[in-house]
Amino acid sequence: MAEKHIDEISGVETTGHEWDGIRELNNPMPRWWVWTFYATILWAIGYTIAFPAWPLISDATTGMLGWSSRANIATELASAKQAQAGMVDRIAKSSLQEIMADPQLSQFAIAGGASAFKVNCAQCHGSGAAGFVGFPNLNDDDWVWGGTADDIYQTIAHGIRHPGDDETRVSEMPAYGDILQPEEIKQVAAFVVNLTGTPADAGMVEPGKQIFADNCAACHGEDASGNREMGAPNLADAIWLKGEGEAAIATQIKSPKHGVMPAWLPRLGDPAVKQLAVFVHSLGGGE
Repeated sequence: MAEKHIDEISGVETTGHEWDGIRELNNPMPRWWVWTFYATILWAIGYTIAFPAWPLISDATTGMLGWSSRANIATELASAKQAQAGMVDRIAKSSLQEIMADPQLSQFAIAGGASAFKVNCAQCHGSGAAGFVGFPNLNDDDWVWGGTADDIYQTIAHGIRHPGDDETRVSEMPAYGDILQPEEIKQVAAFVVNLTGTPADAGMVEPGKQIFADNCAACHGEDASGNREMGAPNLADAIWLKGEGEAAIATQIKSPKHGVMPAWLPRLGDPAVKQLAVFVHSLGGGE
């Protein structure tokens, strides 16, 4: 039997292992730690027997207790829907004006609309509804189709250029690259910029004004303030949906981008769309 080696500095027995003159001390873990470790193993075995744990080919072990997080969530959602049922029924039977006039209903609708907005609308309009290029800011008072609660409901319910919905909002700006000459497009862009800023070439404003009157005023108005019935945006308020600047305006005139918004009524139902309309109206830009 080999003689035990004791480390001279610590006085602890070594394991007999040595690497490059360095010996490994034999310092076992405290017994309480070892027994705790064994207890965690037993606990883990018991847990996997009692609860869902082991994945199978197409399912997983269900556990002897029959509990599942999915069933638990389903129960909680059912309870929440039952608790909200009375308020949702009231919203379904009330007009938007009645909902907003009732403090309790209005508060419930705004909270529900905020939740629905985060799930369905924030991907395009942003979590704070401030929008992006091509997606309107819902916090300001600039509305292409109108900012009353009824207008907002119509837009959410039936969407913008949503195929298959006869009531969807539709506006089509012609591609003036096929109608006007490149120089004429620059002149119109200079005129539009001149409404709220300073164009690169002031000499283009007057001819651009005439071209605008001949081609654009029918939809955007003689003063370029827009026409909500036609979905023609206001060009005189320095709020730009498709991009800011003379070059971006010229590009939109030449080859306009037409956005699409889903019709949410078939997906969410009337009560949820009403809540969304009340929420968006409450953001500060409603009329």
